[in-house]
Amino acid sequence: MYQSSARCLCSALPALCCAPAAAASASRLPLPRPRCQPPSPGPAAPRAAAGGPPAPGTPPRTVCSMGNSTSRLYSVLAKTLSSGAVSQHQDCLEQLDSAQLDPIDPKDLLEECQIVLQKRPPRFQRNFVNLKKNTGSNHRPIRVMQWNILAQALGEGKDNFVQCPMEALKWEERKCLILEEILAYKPDILCLQEVDHYFDTFEPLLSRLGYQCTFFPKPWSPCLDVEHNNGPDGCAMFFLKERFELVSSANIRLTAMKLKTNQVAIAQTLKCHETGRLFCIAVTHLKARTGWERFRSAQGCDLLQNLKNITQGAKIPLIVCGDFNAEPTEEVYREFSNSSLNLNSAYKLLSPDGQTEPPYTTWKIRPSGECRHTLDYIWYSQHALNVNSALGLLTEEQIGPNRLPSFNYPSDHLSLVCDFSFNQDPDRLL
Repeated sequence: MYQSSARCLCSALPALCCAPAAAASASRLPLPRPRCQPPSPGPAAPRAAAGGPPAPGTPPRTVCSMGNSTSRLYSVLAKTLSSGAVSQHQDCLEQLDSAQLDPIDPKDLLEECQIVLQKRPPRFQRNFVNLKKNTGSNHRPIRVMQWNILAQALGEGKDNFVQCPMEALKWEERKCLILEEILAYKPDILCLQEVDHYFDTFEPLLSRLGYQCTFFPKPWSPCLDVEHNNGPDGCAMFFLKERFELVSSANIRLTAMKLKTNQVAIAQTLKCHETGRLFCIAVTHLKARTGWERFRSAQGCDLLQNLKNITQGAKIPLIVCGDFNAEPTEEVYREFSNSSLNLNSAYKLLSPDGQTEPPYTTWKIRPSGECRHTLDYIWYSQHALNVNSALGLLTEEQIGPNRLPSFNYPSDHLSLVCDFSFNQDPDRLL
């Protein structure tokens, strides 16, 4: 069951913990070989589809451990333990204590990920769509990434992806696919849902990449019902300290019908170093499943009220990222669209008319059948912010017949990425 991050990490590193001298003498990793698709059975065989079988020679399917890893990636993680963790494990981590705050070069981390992923198919190619209007903005855009990364305990224990081989869900490799996706797009702000490896993976690594990190777990996470879980899942937010200063932060436990719920949000007010402008960034994950539409609507109303207070009635620009578990036809979507905060959904701008959401942001196959839905959004203050570009979604051909997750892609939800700029002359008539 749930252990402290220190205990999980130390147990995951027998070589480093028991032989610190070897860790101290470790040299720079070699450049990785390019990743390729698993070999085809013959010269005329088609390219393997997403979620296809592993390469010949892959070990038989096994249920893998969710909290441990012996991959080279943990040569970096070994230096990220807190001072409290180091004091508890001084006997095996003495040589690593002095370097625990050293920054990581993102290129080195990407190389380590790619070494681990050599037997996996390559990442899918996704392109940014330029949406920039002539706004006169002269500052660097702010890149925001929204992603439900799929909690490891749920992926292996509860979600029943019937077309996804268990080997594709191994945390030792899946975490590298997640990190590879993040490193590829280099977000200034990263908003994640279903994070259950915050303390042993994301906080240690991303803090050393220059991010300030915040995590708010669900009070009754379903991950805790899974044997050998890694703790509760929740929402996490990361922003680059070189670009922003934290002005205020609020962890919000959402209510519905005056009752506290199991869903949460994080809202942080940041100051942009380059422009001096304030803005608020929020991340949330609303209640799932059909039949809970009114519940989600109530949660959305509560979140909007909190955000109105934080942004002083929309005086501070706002970006809201989340897995809303709601199609655009639901009431909670209309509440955000019609809010006095003057929000618009960024991914609507990819449509020809600028008014239509993508056909899907999640696509999976469960025992009940195929599930293709639009549930994930990046909302923004359209009077104060412009969307310069947005990352295109995966095509059906790229996703493949077995859908998500797969050997190519680590989650059942697609990542959303947008570049924002401040409007130089914001419309104050909200």
